[in-house]
Amino acid sequence: MQLSVIIVSWNTCKLLDRCLETLLAEVEKQQLSIAKELTESELSAKRQPLCEIFVIDNASADNSAELVQKKYPQINLIANKENLGFAKANNQALKQASGKYILLLNPDTEIQAGALKVLIDFLDHNLQAGVIAPQLLNTDGSVQMSCRAFPSFIGMLSELTGVSRFMPAGSKLRSYKMLDWQHDTERQVDQPEGACLLVRKELFDQVGLFDEEYFMLFEEVDWLFSVRKVGWQIWFTPTAKVIHHMGQAIKQVKVKMILSSHKGMYRYWYKHHRFEKWYLDTFVYGALMTLAGLRICSYRINRVISKQPT
Repeated sequence: MQLSVIIVSWNTCKLLDRCLETLLAEVEKQQLSIAKELTESELSAKRQPLCEIFVIDNASADNSAELVQKKYPQINLIANKENLGFAKANNQALKQASGKYILLLNPDTEIQAGALKVLIDFLDHNLQAGVIAPQLLNTDGSVQMSCRAFPSFIGMLSELTGVSRFMPAGSKLRSYKMLDWQHDTERQVDQPEGACLLVRKELFDQVGLFDEEYFMLFEEVDWLFSVRKVGWQIWFTPTAKVIHHMGQAIKQVKVKMILSSHKGMYRYWYKHHRFEKWYLDTFVYGALMTLAGLRICSYRINRVISKQPT
């Protein structure tokens, strides 16, 4: 099988519906494109579908699972009875996936015309590339700044405290978010956002599945770091475009996601960059949790000012 698509969903029913519509349209185009290149004997010999799709629903309360069951019976649905988080839910499908390539896709995305073919062709022709990411577009069509460097402790701290905003272009303290690059050229990157990533399945065999100690956020950063560490290239191409209605699930539980993000930052840092002195490691954890508390306070104050429920 050429492709396995994995989508983890939580309370994004309408967006999931649109995501699956655009995905299936592009899958059909890809199947037709491949069929044109095969002889009649090769076509008759191919008894398996070229693509399998998994939707893992993390106990949504908005009938997302029911939508998939009724409207998309050809899709493999895993309906969890509780929210297992992003890493563990992805791993459920990865253990079953049989495709040569794995497309990790968020439910708040819409694949644009030709994007799937561009991504697959890239990995077909660039054998040192293990991961390829498309250009993400905001809902209004503007380019989303979706790639970042692997975070160092200083880089993360400068972003969280806002220090990076005052640094000149090219400064290492503002390089984490790669804001000096317009995301309009094809290049190698460290960590493209996990909203849409095409990955060789053999990478999961080589470096393992996602670390399930992460609930949501930073699990793909951790995994991509492992991919780069064993020598695979990670690429970004603006030729493939995907609309990303960013943060539609996260904003429903903003406070929990701030905490999850900061815990994820600490786990990533501890795994790959720790000081190995307990008092310094404890200081880093305390600093990140303090910043998380400040962000939560700021968020709640802004919600009260704007008279929105927290």
